Amino acid sequence: MKPHILYVEDDESLSFVTKDNLELQGYQITYCDNGAKALEIVRNQSFDLCVLDVMLPGVDGFAIAEEIRKTNTDVPIIFLTAKSLKEDKIHGLKIGADDYITKPFSIEELILKIEIFLKRNKITSENVPDLSQMEIGKFTFNYKNLELQDNGTIRTLTQKEADLLRFFIQNKDEVLKRAQILESLWGEDDYFMGRSLDVFISRLRKYLKADESLKIENIHGVGFRLKTK
Repeated sequence: MKPHILYVEDDESLSFVTKDNLELQGYQITYCDNGAKALEIVRNQSFDLCVLDVMLPGVDGFAIAEEIRKTNTDVPIIFLTAKSLKEDKIHGLKIGADDYITKPFSIEELILKIEIFLKRNKITSENVPDLSQMEIGKFTFNYKNLELQDNGTIRTLTQKEADLLRFFIQNKDEVLKRAQILESLWGEDDYFMGRSLDVFISRLRKYLKADESLKIENIHGVGFRLKTK
């Protein structure tokens, strides 16, 4: 079956060219030109990947992504934005975006990103054991619901916090290189993503400090390790 992509963009000329090129690549495209219509669609359909313009009339791309993440924590979301503001990127990552592409962009870049995320999702779904709920130290971690529970106290994580914690648990007691983490979770290794990674690791350390047997170690010049002993 063709991968099914939701594409939301209010620029008529850009959307025509982009949709046409994606369909030529063999993708099934559901297109809409406004956020309100997109909200209705995501409440009734599922997709393999979503490409969302941030600046939309009425309901913006962030609101659409938040609605998607209420029921689907795994589908890749790529934001298209005319802005390169750090605050916008941080906000998007917090609500579960997988990547940003800044306008103007090349069709080749967008197609490459789509192929990377679709391939990664396929590999994950086929080869990674079900870790929707697991025990780690004194904690119960429910990845699907983004919940970290300790003695009846439940903390709701952001999507990226949950992604990072799951990646550490899948590779517990192993040294993970920074580039390995960034490419696995964000699709690329650059300065901005690296700074974001440091922020998310600081948060996870704070969440896990109630259990002294768990520690995210900084391996100088290499990366990190979730130590469980």
